[in-house]
Amino acid sequence: AGTMAVATVNLHAVTSWVGIARIFAIMLSCIAFSLVASTGEFRTSYGTWCMFTWCFCFAVTLLVLVLELLEIYPKLPLSWDDFTSAFSMLAALMVFTTSVVFPSTFIGSSCNINCAQKAVATTASCLCFLAYAVEVGLTRAKPGDISSFLSTVPGLLKVFEAYVACLIFSLLDGYGGKAGLQWCVAVYSICFIITFLIIIFTIGRCLSYMPCPLDKMLVGYSALALMMYITATVLWPLYSFKDKSRPNPCDSNCLWNKQLGVTFLTIFNLIAYLVDLVYSTRMVFIRTP
Repeated sequence: AGTMAVATVNLHAVTSWVGIARIFAIMLSCIAFSLVASTGEFRTSYGTWCMFTWCFCFAVTLLVLVLELLEIYPKLPLSWDDFTSAFSMLAALMVFTTSVVFPSTFIGSSCNINCAQKAVATTASCLCFLAYAVEVGLTRAKPGDISSFLSTVPGLLKVFEAYVACLIFSLLDGYGGKAGLQWCVAVYSICFIITFLIIIFTIGRCLSYMPCPLDKMLVGYSALALMMYITATVLWPLYSFKDKSRPNPCDSNCLWNKQLGVTFLTIFNLIAYLVDLVYSTRMVFIRTP
């Protein structure tokens, strides 16, 4: 006699603190993009980014919740804990960026219509960021636990470093013809590619096939990336602002403002790689009993 497949429901997926945080993130992201969609005032590059962020986070979080509720995720060919940790960190960063970009672009002295909807959408977006931040905090690995690499501090920092590099790429402009700036672009690109591959290989359970000690390789890469970012932190502002003053007026599309944004983001990633190196070194070379 044939056996009938029985669907199992794991209620813990929606009653645990992590599940509750995900439910709030789903509701708040839905509120944000629904309100902004009702205004019809999002057809710019910044508005499109905000709508994509809310819709993307809503869809993926809902999918994660359904897969855990029906206990389907063990059948997937990936490290589920690494995937959910990486996504929650990415979602927190994306929603945080959107919570800053949307009000600064669509709310202000120029706001004369649909201001209430935009304000509520901004509030929902900020609360959605808090929901994802809570999820990151709840799923972060305890000290000494390395069963899920992307839930450790170095793993979460890898997601942060890759995301900041993407923000840098969105601002890059006017670096042609200057060897110093071209070196900085090479630094951003090389570090992003390697960091992104580490994240993908970790989720896909491919790092175990590396022919060298993985933990020591990650420490070595963090040290190399830190040194490369030190050079970029010095060279980018040196070549970008030497003998140049800020033009007036200078809006968000102004080259000077873009280069200033890249400068600050480079410093953020420099600090991230430094903290990454410190934590990675402690995890590898300082064993706790």
